[in-house]
Amino acid sequence: MTETTTPRDTKVPTTLDEIRATVAARYGAAAQRVADGATQGASCCGPADGSSGCCGSTSESWDPITADLYEAGETAGLPTEALLASLGCGNPTALAELAEGEVVLDLGSGGGIDVLLSARRVGPTGKAYGLDMTDEMLALALENKAKAGVTNVEFLKGHIEAIPLPANTVDVIISNCVINLSGDKRAVLKDAFRVLKPGGRFAVSDVVVREGLPDAVKENMALWTGCVAGALEEGEFLRLLAEVGFTDASIEPTRIYTRDDAAALIQGTGLDVALADQVEGKVLSAFVRANKPGGAAPAARAAKPKRELATLGTAVKANGGGCGCGSSGCC
Repeated sequence: MTETTTPRDTKVPTTLDEIRATVAARYGAAAQRVADGATQGASCCGPADGSSGCCGSTSESWDPITADLYEAGETAGLPTEALLASLGCGNPTALAELAEGEVVLDLGSGGGIDVLLSARRVGPTGKAYGLDMTDEMLALALENKAKAGVTNVEFLKGHIEAIPLPANTVDVIISNCVINLSGDKRAVLKDAFRVLKPGGRFAVSDVVVREGLPDAVKENMALWTGCVAGALEEGEFLRLLAEVGFTDASIEPTRIYTRDDAAALIQGTGLDVALADQVEGKVLSAFVRANKPGGAAPAARAAKPKRELATLGTAVKANGGGCGCGSSGCC
């Protein structure tokens, strides 16, 4: 049996600046691959070096986090590069119920896909901001904005722990598999609360975990930049939202990862794939909602059908591709 402990050089850094630098290097490289003309999509999971972008080291591997997030009709007309640089775990623009004229902020906007989709939903009287710390991603996002021909979009450089916008300026905050990457999640949620208008909505897709995730997984840097090791537990996420002032917080699982999915996440990280038995069912993509008190009462939300991950995985693998392959079943 292979060694189950995490190699020293894969341990998660201990300071916020170190974590930022490691995350920025990983996602900057993903953006550069797209800018250089890569046709295989980027990935939220799996090691960056020597990887095609899907989990592990081969292009045939399927990424259980980033696969099959957007319907083909949603992304029609968007630059291919925006899709290829997608590193999310959900589709917050479809779940956030954006309205004409609203101001939206995407935390960790990457190549800009969710910003561009939000701009469509809020229309010419609304505005969509994207915030990212990575120069390569910002450059790619600006190119995608120009290609899409949108005028109600603005990309900002900065950190999600210190949002470069005044207080009470946005109606909705979205994010797609980014908060888990932060080394100071309380600061992220506190500043999100600050910039939201009274009555504003926090509506993000993220990876969350359940109690009992092995320490070796939590301490692995490849799984931190891969959206798993740094993810908050469900109860902790809800507690932090309440502590910074949010109300009506809820977590709605959208995908719960199976043992096979867990093995795909662990592959290539230096950990024993047998750990997948302990990870099964403890990692999930979820939609996290909360409200800032004040303003008009939020409208009642219609229940949305939950899509089963096993079905999605079968469909994607049957089509012979993974995330970024360009088929209608990919992200």
